[in-house]
Amino acid sequence: MSNNNKSRRQFLGSAAAMAAAASVPYHFTASRSIEKMKNSRLQYALIGAGGNGSRTAPVAAEFVDVLAVCDVDENHLRDVNQALTGGKADTYADYREVLARPDIDVVQISTPDHWHTKILIEAMLAGKDAYCEKPLTLTIDEGKLIRRVQKETGRIVQVGTQQRSSFDKFNKALAIIAAGRLGKLRKITVGINSSGWSPPIPEADVPDGLDWDRWLGPSPAAPYRYLERPKRKPGQGFTNGHAQFRWWYERSGGKLTDWGAHHVDIAMLGIAAANQNNDPVSVAGTAKHNTKFKDGMPVDTDRYNTAMQFDLHVAFAGGDVDMNIRHDGDNGIMFEGEAGRIFVNRGKLVGKPVEELASNPLPEDAIAKIYRNMPMMQNDRQAHWANFIHAIENQTLPISDVHSHMKMLNVCHLAGICCRLGQKIEWDQASEMIVGNELAASMMKRPYREGYEIDM
Repeated sequence: MSNNNKSRRQFLGSAAAMAAAASVPYHFTASRSIEKMKNSRLQYALIGAGGNGSRTAPVAAEFVDVLAVCDVDENHLRDVNQALTGGKADTYADYREVLARPDIDVVQISTPDHWHTKILIEAMLAGKDAYCEKPLTLTIDEGKLIRRVQKETGRIVQVGTQQRSSFDKFNKALAIIAAGRLGKLRKITVGINSSGWSPPIPEADVPDGLDWDRWLGPSPAAPYRYLERPKRKPGQGFTNGHAQFRWWYERSGGKLTDWGAHHVDIAMLGIAAANQNNDPVSVAGTAKHNTKFKDGMPVDTDRYNTAMQFDLHVAFAGGDVDMNIRHDGDNGIMFEGEAGRIFVNRGKLVGKPVEELASNPLPEDAIAKIYRNMPMMQNDRQAHWANFIHAIENQTLPISDVHSHMKMLNVCHLAGICCRLGQKIEWDQASEMIVGNELAASMMKRPYREGYEIDM
């Protein structure tokens, strides 16, 4: 590594220094910035070469040199290494060997959710900056630990909520709200399409090439399950195997932390853009699961167990806006204010305030201000990675930092606990604790399987 790279990679030693760096304005053109990023190559490793890893790594490769690929599935490892580098990268089954390499600057963590926290913390402690897929954690307490380690190490972490880097849809919606075009927000409806049903799924042989024990990692020991996919109508049925980790509470949070980590995120950014209080105080509502629950734990262990249906209401400290998280309706976010309403998702941004932009456009810099005047481009994934590289180069917070991400994700976790217990959950934002319910509070953390504790 060159001396320039070494000096650029020096991490900041305190949260105060990070905050100071974050306040520095950006004065450069997107074209110059992107060119600089692509010519100043960091050394990169991909940890987790499945779905999101295989989709996002080619974007990362525009900005970094791919030195290593790591996965517990030999098939993923082979296929992604071939696609990314023509088979030239070093391959690993154990991520710790990747983190031990001093020549690797940046890691992308695209494992299943139950692995995120352990690998991310150990990566930061090993001196690596990291791009980590959402949801960042499986529990609330894991988020506290990640944020503490990030402050202590000063490492740059970008969470893969790329909707924060969408300019023609989500950032434009936030700019409309910030400009007061909706007036004071009163109601936000977060639509998250339903999923999570399955019949009993029988135990099956582990596929060739998959290290199932290592794949389970910190999560409880469990048999591999697989059932041939039935014929199904759109929106019904299920898919199979370890790719479907999202629908087991032991490994994820279902739709509430899958799409919720995107849409609840934008909803809470919208409240902040309207200059209203987005500190959550409670989550209440109803939910339907694929199995019965006892003390927040699924009774059946042979079928998907995350919430299939839900109608939840989140209250905030300001008391002036209600967030309704629903399993039905259009997948996206409806913002309703005293002066108008808009709906936004990845396919559209609609509503009268949007139509009125033709005759009453936003200020020229409105969207740029929402995006902190960082480089903007059409492709969300590319913009999100460019933002991450820019944050490393300038030692500042990326657009999707772990601190703002966890405030949003805690709402998703609280919603999941509400669903599992069938009880209203009260939250104190100052202490970041569930109050008045010992069982619910105990669900803020999880045990780690022996041998897979976080190495600190």
